Amino acid sequence: MTLKFGTDGVRGVALTELTPSLSARLGCAAAQVLGGGCWLVGRDTRESGPVLAAAVEVGLIAGGAEPLSVGVVPTPALAWLSALLGVPAAMITASHNPWQDNGVKLFAAGGAKLGDDAERAIESVLHGLAIEIPAEVSSAPTLVAGADDYVRHLVDNAEVLDGLKVVLDCANGAMSVVAPEVFRSLGALVTVIHASPDGRNINDHCGATHTDSLAAAVVEHGAALGLAFDGDGDRVIAVDHLGRVVDGDRLMALAALQLKEQGALRHDTVVVTVMSNLGFHKAMDAAGIAVVTTAVGDRYVLEALDIGGFSIGGEQSGHIIYRDLATTGDGLLAGLHLAAFVRGHHRTLADLAAEVMESYPQVLVNVKVAHRHPNVAEELAEEVAAAEAELRGEGRVLLRASGTEPLVRVMVEAPTHEVASRVAASLVSVVRDRWA
Repeated sequence: MTLKFGTDGVRGVALTELTPSLSARLGCAAAQVLGGGCWLVGRDTRESGPVLAAAVEVGLIAGGAEPLSVGVVPTPALAWLSALLGVPAAMITASHNPWQDNGVKLFAAGGAKLGDDAERAIESVLHGLAIEIPAEVSSAPTLVAGADDYVRHLVDNAEVLDGLKVVLDCANGAMSVVAPEVFRSLGALVTVIHASPDGRNINDHCGATHTDSLAAAVVEHGAALGLAFDGDGDRVIAVDHLGRVVDGDRLMALAALQLKEQGALRHDTVVVTVMSNLGFHKAMDAAGIAVVTTAVGDRYVLEALDIGGFSIGGEQSGHIIYRDLATTGDGLLAGLHLAAFVRGHHRTLADLAAEVMESYPQVLVNVKVAHRHPNVAEELAEEVAAAEAELRGEGRVLLRASGTEPLVRVMVEAPTHEVASRVAASLVSVVRDRWA
C-alpha cells in the first residue's frame, strides 16, 4: 500500500495494506515533521489495534518522540487530551469501517487535524524511510487517567439530564464505557446496546451507519431519543421516540438554533460542508443564521471555524464540532447538547426535527471511472451549469471526486425525487461516456 492521506487520515485493510511496517514508518515521519517530545497514542476496539499502535509507537521513538499510550479511547477524547497537554497525538482507528480495516488519524499539538501541507510533508518523508520493527516491542508508558479526565470535562460542561430516557448505541467501539458513564453521571436513565466489543464486532450492523436496532430499542423502552456513535466516537446520528432517524443536517440545524437561543452562536454563523442539504441552507436563512460551506472533511470545517471565529460546524454524516469545547467532531458532546435541548424544551425530538428544516430529496450516485478526476467540477462545468438551469434555482448539483478511489460522486437535490433522479441520471451518463 502506498500511503496517501484521505479526507480523514490513512486507512486500509489491517495488517495487509496498513501493515505494522507502514505504520511504523508513518509514526517516524510524523515525529520528524510535527516534532519530537511527548506523543499520545490511542486506539479503538479493533483486533488489530494493539499491534498497529505498538508499531506507530516504535516509529515515533525512531523519529525522536516519546510515545505515551492512552489505550482504548474515543477519538475526540484523544484530541481533547492533545489540546489540554499541548502535544501531538496518533489515533489508531478506521472510524465507521468494518473490523478488518484500520487506520491512523494524526493530530498536531493542540488537538487539530493536519492541514494539506503537513500531510504532504509526512508523505514525502515517509517514502524515504525504512524501519526495522523489533521482534519484541516493549509497551509505551500509559496515561492511566486519560479517559477519566475527558469524562469529567464533559460532565462539568453539560446540563443535567435528570429523568431523561436515552438509548445509547456504542457500536461496540471506543464509546462503549465512556458514553454510558457520562449520561448516567448527568442523571439520565440510560439503556445501552452494542457495548461489548470483542475486536471484531465494531460497527457490525450497529452504530451510526446501522440504526435499525437502535430504533427498535428506543421504541421498546419508551425512550425520548437514541444516539448512535461510530466506532471511534467522533460522530453521532440520533433517533426520535418514534424510531425515526434524525440525520446530521437536522442535528446541526438544532445545534445552531440552540446556541443562538443561548447567545453563544458567534457571528450568527454555522459552518457545514458541500454535502449539507439545500433544505438546511433555506432553514438557516429563515432563522437569520449565515452558512459557510467547505469541502468534505471535518478538518476543513475546523479550519473555517478558526478563520472566522465561529462557534459550531459539522457534517451531514454526524461530525459536529463545538469549537469552544473541542477541536474535532465529538459524537458524545453533540449528543449531550441535543439531549439537553430536547429536555429543556419539553418537546419531542420528532417535533423539533420536523420543524427545524425540510429536506430536499437527494440522489447520490458513485460512478466508477478509469482514473481519478480531482477537478471534475471544473472539467464538466458546462454540463453542471445546464443541470442547474434545469432545476431553475430549486435544487442543487454537486460533482466531486472521491478522495481515495477512482470514483466520481454525482449528487443532485430537487423538489421531487423524480426530478433529482432524472438530472442525476443525465450527469452520470456524461461521466461514464467521458471516463468509464
